[in-house]
Amino acid sequence: MAKKSCIAREKKRQKLETKYHLIRRSPKKEMSKAQSLSEKWEIQAKLEALPRNSAPTRLHRRCSATGRPRGNYRHFGLSRHALREMVHQCLLPGATRSSW
Repeated sequence: MAKKSCIAREKKRQKLETKYHLIRRSPKKEMSKAQSLSEKWEIQAKLEALPRNSAPTRLHRRCSATGRPRGNYRHFGLSRHALREMVHQCLLPGATRSSW
């Protein structure tokens, strides 16, 4: 189980990212249309004024059950440990254990 502070920090980042998503997207479109270098610098200054944690690259996928940051399967939203336990308990429809 991950620390509760790490999980809370990640939720805060997700909230900030959704809040500033449109605000961050519009200057990026303007920058591609800008002709002069000084205009690009002004637009870049606007982007830098936004909170750092509102950038989508700062988000990290975590397991929805345990909060584990590594070994996640996107399709299920679970870490490999939680996925294996749930498959053994037949809690995931369509997922089967391998048999040799």
